[in-house]
Amino acid sequence: MASYKFINSQRINKSLIVPSRLGFLMFLVFLIEISFNFRLNFLGILPLSIPHIFGVLFAPLIHGGFLHLISNLVPFFILSFLLYYFYDRVADHVLLNVYLVTNLVVWMAGRPYFHIGSSGLVYGLLFFLISMGIFRATFQSVLIAISIFIIYGSIIYGVLPSNGRISWESHLAGACVGVVSAFYNSRKVRLSSF
Repeated sequence: MASYKFINSQRINKSLIVPSRLGFLMFLVFLIEISFNFRLNFLGILPLSIPHIFGVLFAPLIHGGFLHLISNLVPFFILSFLLYYFYDRVADHVLLNVYLVTNLVVWMAGRPYFHIGSSGLVYGLLFFLISMGIFRATFQSVLIAISIFIIYGSIIYGVLPSNGRISWESHLAGACVGVVSAFYNSRKVRLSSF
């Protein structure tokens, strides 16, 4: 009888692929902006603007500065790695939903200015992983949820309007999409192929 290995190098390598590629793309976009001294904010989400609906695809790749990039990139990398490590069978579906649906909600209901950054994606992943602990209530899912809450729990307040320069709409939309994705996927029997 094979024993379950919590840490598996093959699993780690596989779980790093998508987070690394998407993180590299975010960093590359930032390097292009600073190298050519050219802002790409116009590729962000401008709510209810038909010509700017493409922002649904590009907004998470664009950041307002190095601090904005790093403050999103580090938690994105950690949370997406955990998603792919523990829930690899549904990870692509969850990430795509959080990415697209969050941004579409912001495009439909956000304040009328450009929304950029991957914080909506971070909130979606955060709330997915925490909600899986609540909905599945297995030892592993609860342990993951508690660990993430201890590390990132303070950012939960970001779903509330506080700073006019921060897209709390992205945070709130990401959180809602994460919870709904967790509820939907929590009913599946096997979420990991390991």
